[in-house]
Amino acid sequence: MTHPVISVCIANFNGEDFICECIDSVLNQDTKLDIEIIVHDDASTDNSITLIRSKYPQVKLIESKTNSGFCKSNNKMANIARGEYLLLLNNDAQLFPDALRALHDYASNANTNSVIGLPQYDYDNKQLLDIGYKLDFFLNPIPNKDFHKINVAMVIGACLWIPNAVWQQIGGFPEWFGSLAEDMYICISARLMGYPVIALDHSGFNHHVGKSLGGGKVKSNQLQTTYSRRKLSERNKSFVMIICYPGLLLLIIAPLHFLLLYLEGIALTIIKRDSNIWRSIYKGLLTSIWSHKNEINTLRKKTQATRKISTIRFLSVFVWYHYKIKMLFKHGLPILK
Repeated sequence: MTHPVISVCIANFNGEDFICECIDSVLNQDTKLDIEIIVHDDASTDNSITLIRSKYPQVKLIESKTNSGFCKSNNKMANIARGEYLLLLNNDAQLFPDALRALHDYASNANTNSVIGLPQYDYDNKQLLDIGYKLDFFLNPIPNKDFHKINVAMVIGACLWIPNAVWQQIGGFPEWFGSLAEDMYICISARLMGYPVIALDHSGFNHHVGKSLGGGKVKSNQLQTTYSRRKLSERNKSFVMIICYPGLLLLIIAPLHFLLLYLEGIALTIIKRDSNIWRSIYKGLLTSIWSHKNEINTLRKKTQATRKISTIRFLSVFVWYHYKIKMLFKHGLPILK
């Protein structure tokens, strides 16, 4: 039996309202490449499983009895994927018809393996959201909208293309992340190993941003997010920093990173008069890091041992300013729900 060229891996949880659009966008690709579709259902409580079974018999469906989270879901799919390339695709994303062809054309013509993403567009208004992301020194993702700058720091996990061999070399997502910043970890780890991260300047995908976890987008000129999303984001970005930053850079940035985070938490708690902000997001940050110290130490040793680029090259896709401060002046304080 021949192996598929591409394994499209779709993590689903209660995606009844949009999973069909997602799968249809894969089936309607204008390519003759052999593609397999794998869906991991993470113990949905809606009609997702019945819908997928009845409409898409060609889909490999993994049914989890318990909710295991985004990282475990993707790792399970990658473990059975037979394709040369993996495309991790959110259940609330829809590919443009030429997306897989564009990704494969770039990958097959490049002189090295790469992690690749596509331009992301808002599903509702079709506005461009990003062409990959730059990062500031504190690992805040900064949307890139310059079609001439395709070499980026990271691409979003909602649509992330990676050679299966590179995925295996990295070891997949750290399952103790749960959700959020796992795409950042993959992209930074790949760059440290010498694999570029590329955001194509053509094709793309539409995305119902925030449908899966809530929040995470600017609405009515204000950033909308949730307590749980902010907590996971700040915790997991800290994990990535400790695991991936070269030693001297980590010694310089990490103390400042945690100082600014705690000052941020105190300020938001006082200004919004909401003690739940401190308790839910910031209070347990260092405790969470300490509780995962063994996993962090193991991954750091592995990541730094496989590092092939200099600190200067590593920082070439970073910006010097603090993105949160820029967002504060532009959009004001975030709305937390």
